[in-house]
Amino acid sequence: MPNLALVRKKNLSSFRRMALGTWRTAGDPSVYGSMRLRMDEALRYMEEFREKKGRKLTISHMMAKAVAMVLEAMPDANAILRLGQIYVRKDVAVFFQVSIEDSETGEIDLSGATVHDANEKSLVEIFDDFQATVDKVRSGKDKELEGARSLFKTIPFFLIRWVLNLISFLSYTLNLDLRWAGMPRDAFGSVMVTNIGSLGLESAYVPLVPYSRVPLLLALGVLRKEPVVIDDAVGIEQIMMVHATFDHRILDGSHAATMSKTLREWMEHPYEHFDALEE
Repeated sequence: MPNLALVRKKNLSSFRRMALGTWRTAGDPSVYGSMRLRMDEALRYMEEFREKKGRKLTISHMMAKAVAMVLEAMPDANAILRLGQIYVRKDVAVFFQVSIEDSETGEIDLSGATVHDANEKSLVEIFDDFQATVDKVRSGKDKELEGARSLFKTIPFFLIRWVLNLISFLSYTLNLDLRWAGMPRDAFGSVMVTNIGSLGLESAYVPLVPYSRVPLLLALGVLRKEPVVIDDAVGIEQIMMVHATFDHRILDGSHAATMSKTLREWMEHPYEHFDALEE
């Protein structure tokens, strides 16, 4: 079994071919963008969901579903680069940043949890999958993750970059399943989501991570009350900034337009798109 289920994308546009030839690493093709989302309806839906479904839903869970639907709406964006060409992923997988405490040092470490086929799952299923994975990560019971963390603790610092690049080459360029070596399969998914609002931050752009081959990262800012125009009158609503970083070799303005339209539609009109809440 390969590391990822992939199909090579053919009939590339002239711009896409030039983009592939222009940028050679994920260190220089970063494009940044942001959008303001009106969150009053999302917050109302979230509270009602918690009451009726008995699960502590968060904005991150809702964003995971929404961004999965973005990738369903624009499948060309659900892709990775390998061998200088674009390969479209068959699975829509959303990676969450997760903070954990190192049991040996007490230091706060960053890890992650990936929800696969998020576009096909309900919010309840996304919540349950995410919570089960996070519980395993934070309790140290994720054997693959713990194996990888133990490995990187033993590697000399000057070799870490080389090892990361080697793992990326084997996992993505050669598309090998490295679980036998303690490396999680498809560890980073299609898109990374991080909630910077939990740190009290309104704005931040997350850098592309070259060895992950993930072309799209979203950072969710803190909720703030701001004046907005509602039916030609000024009112106060909860606003959240969403900051995107994407790889211009794979994504461009047309993808960004579809992404912003779909995210806005889902997050600002949640009752029309997310799980039905009727008993």
